[in-house]
Amino acid sequence: MAQTALTIDGLSVDFEGFKAVNQVSMVIEEGELRVLLGANGAGKTTLMDLITGKTKSTSGRVFLHDTDITNWEEHKIARAGLGRKFQIPSVFKELTVRRNLEVASCKNPGVFANLGFGFGASAKQNVDEVLELIGLAEEAHRIAAYLSHGQTQWLELGLLITQNPKIILLDEPTAGMSHAETERAVALIRRLTEGRTLLIVEHDMSVVFGLADRISVLVYGQIIASGTPEEIRGNPRVREAYLGEEAA
Repeated sequence: MAQTALTIDGLSVDFEGFKAVNQVSMVIEEGELRVLLGANGAGKTTLMDLITGKTKSTSGRVFLHDTDITNWEEHKIARAGLGRKFQIPSVFKELTVRRNLEVASCKNPGVFANLGFGFGASAKQNVDEVLELIGLAEEAHRIAAYLSHGQTQWLELGLLITQNPKIILLDEPTAGMSHAETERAVALIRRLTEGRTLLIVEHDMSVVFGLADRISVLVYGQIIASGTPEEIRGNPRVREAYLGEEAA
């Protein structure tokens, strides 16, 4: 029986009377790839902010495995094993791809450690493995500023992976990508599910229905349906509220 990785129980946030997220509950199992689907303004990013501690909730609880992480500081949640990639990538543009990953994987915040002193064989092997995973091994010595948009997205995902999170939150990971880049991104995301749990916000319907184990649909801050891709595709309430089709 699969273990629970992330539990969201009645989570809400109230901005001066406006409930951007309203009584959201979901349970995500270890190794699951859950997609959060919803139109602009549905509350998807706000929900991600609440889970990761960027925004403090007004009610409800968030559990990482069995630990209540509700309203923890962001850095504590990250250290507990929950990592997040934002839609707009943020990398060290003046550094090479490899150096970006070395800095991100450094466990010691000291200056000498970040300059590479004491960077052992196991750490170098980890960087090599991440380079292969994200498909940038041949670009290892390229300055990050000269990467394509898609490659920059993959690099930022690599920065996250080096920190070995057990749960990864991705905010529109294929946004702005070409068709070829999207296909590569989808293949990468599939590889990420090996030993990890993913919660993804995504608008590209082909990506959503091609990747997800389960989908939760958010409308005006509330979950209106959760299920397998087949169940969501056939749900009349989802078709009416999100897909723009009239319910029979």
